[in-house]
Amino acid sequence: MTGAGRADGVPAVRLRPVAEEDLAVFRRFATEPGLIGLDWTGFTDPQAPARRFALDGWLGTESSRLMVEVTDEPTAAGFVGWGRRDFGGPTWCWEIGIALLPEWRGRGIGSRAQAMLCDYLFTHTPVQRIQAGTHPENTAEQRALVRAGFRLEGVVRACEFRDGRWCDGLLYSRLRTDPPPPDACRW
Repeated sequence: MTGAGRADGVPAVRLRPVAEEDLAVFRRFATEPGLIGLDWTGFTDPQAPARRFALDGWLGTESSRLMVEVTDEPTAAGFVGWGRRDFGGPTWCWEIGIALLPEWRGRGIGSRAQAMLCDYLFTHTPVQRIQAGTHPENTAEQRALVRAGFRLEGVVRACEFRDGRWCDGLLYSRLRTDPPPPDACRW
């Protein structure tokens, strides 16, 4: 899954399966406070990503991850992930997220990778809805989600415990029937 670079200078990226050498990136996000930005919730087990990789290569039926790679380098800029969210009965959707290393943020990679992930999930799974949450303070991610074809649904009150307090979140969604984003790259 590759999206070519554009005339606007956004690097060409591709989504690819996690490789063993990528586990160092996951360990960094587990052990470096602030690396993941507002999503830091404390230290986590730095060996958990390796155990998950050994189990299924991070390609499971309930949750998965793919690496976001800048193809010109080639280097891992971060990862995208998705997990199943149930609404009761037979109804479910995917919830996606992204984590980019600081040196790759603010370059248009996030919106491109999230649009490519949606295209991938709509092509290979029967899901009708993909959703993503972000923080009200994270205006860059809000813009990236809109560029990736998501629509703001609203505020989810007191949905996350962070920094010793309950915080609101913003919920975005993209439906299979929504038009694709105008500048999205097909994988």
